[in-house]
Amino acid sequence: MSTPSATTPPATGSAATAGPEGLAGLRSPGPGLITLDPAHTALLRGLDALLSGLAARLSAPEVTGPPLLAADGLARLDYFRNFPHLGVSAGRFTPEAYDGLAAGQAPGGRPLEPTGYLLPSATCYGLLLSLEGADVGEDGLRVSAAGRCFRNETHYDGLRRLWGFHMREVVYLGTKEGAVEHLERGGEFVLETAGRLGLDLTRATADDPFYDKGGSRARLMALDPVKHEYSAPDGTAIASVNRHRNFFGERLGIRAGSHGPAYSSCVAFGVERWVHAMLLAHGGPERALDRLAAATA
Repeated sequence: MSTPSATTPPATGSAATAGPEGLAGLRSPGPGLITLDPAHTALLRGLDALLSGLAARLSAPEVTGPPLLAADGLARLDYFRNFPHLGVSAGRFTPEAYDGLAAGQAPGGRPLEPTGYLLPSATCYGLLLSLEGADVGEDGLRVSAAGRCFRNETHYDGLRRLWGFHMREVVYLGTKEGAVEHLERGGEFVLETAGRLGLDLTRATADDPFYDKGGSRARLMALDPVKHEYSAPDGTAIASVNRHRNFFGERLGIRAGSHGPAYSSCVAFGVERWVHAMLLAHGGPERALDRLAAATA
């Protein structure tokens, strides 16, 4: 998945603002950041509840992933080889900065030291790293989680591309056949849910593998794509299905009983992007909320 963005939530691309009537003081605090008014917040929460239906359908229990990810863990997953530009590092002020900060000096330019941790850029990384060394058994394992994710981007664009956003994922670990079935059922859910919401989505192959782009798996991807995205008419990808083969199983020592290193796959939803797609399709948050209510009745 990618990110959303900075300014204000667009009704059809640019017009609507984050601060609604009666709450004119709500302003976007900076590039790639946004404050949602009550109507947009209701739409966000309602859509996330609807999208969580995939987890219910697949009997994937809800878990909560970690708020920070160890950089060395991500390095073992080729994260920095593939996405060196996306990572948002967590730093802290050095003790030398404390006196100046306490005296009211501006924090900008104060020395920071690395913590060795990054903010998540996708929900699945924390879940997979948390299962390192586990055996998910012959029948495999499914889990679902939603979390805040963060990505450095070259630019930001309304709800389409944000610095910080919500991502819901349903992750499977188990057999090769189970991983494929997981994505088939996930793709069916995406199109079914889009139809209920009046969204016209197109499916296309994506080109951002989880693993080393120079490795054999990346070359194989050209023949056997592992990621497909579902996009709104303006090209915004709002969901994806991702097949990891047994990459994470091998790298993290996750086994599927007698089947060996676990195969994995995930279905991911960028929730703010679903809000954007609803606004694009229905013209404003109130009409979008009406359609959401009809879809969940």
